[in-house]
Amino acid sequence: MSLIFRAASAFGAVCVALLVLMTVAAVIARYLLGTPFAWTEEVSGILMIWIVMIGAIACEANRQHLTIDLLENALKGLPRRLLVFAVNLASVGLLAFMSWQGWALAKATAFKKTQILGISWFWLDLAIVIGAGGTALVMAWRLYRPDAAATPPAEPEHKA
Repeated sequence: MSLIFRAASAFGAVCVALLVLMTVAAVIARYLLGTPFAWTEEVSGILMIWIVMIGAIACEANRQHLTIDLLENALKGLPRRLLVFAVNLASVGLLAFMSWQGWALAKATAFKKTQILGISWFWLDLAIVIGAGGTALVMAWRLYRPDAAATPPAEPEHKA
C-alpha cells in the first residue's frame, strides 16, 4: 500500500506543481505582458479532475478517506468485522460500477474535443476509470488480505 500511496501522491504533486506554475505563468502573461493564454482554464480543469481521482487512490491506500464510524465503533468482535466487510464490499462494487460506467463514457465521448486545445474527452473521462478502479482495487486488496485491513492509517509526518 505504501508504494501505491507514494506513486499516487507523486503523480498528484506533479499535477499540482504544473497547475501552480501554469497559473503563475498565465498571470504574468496576462497582466505583465498583456498576452493572456487562452488554454489555461481548460488545462487547469483537466488537471483538477486527475488530481482528485488519483488523490482518491492515495487516500484509500493510506486509509485517509473521511469515514463515519459511529456504528462501527459501537460494535465489537464479529459484528464489527462483518459490518466493515459488508461496507468495504459494497464500496468495491460501487467503485467498480463507477469505473465501468466511466469507461463506457470515455469510449462514447472520445470523438468530442475540448474547445481550445482539441483534447479528446476520452482523457478526461479516463481519470474516472483509473480513480474509481484504482480505489476499488485497493479496497478489494484489503478484503482479500485481512491483515492489510487491520493496519491503522498512517499518521502524517510532522517536521519541526
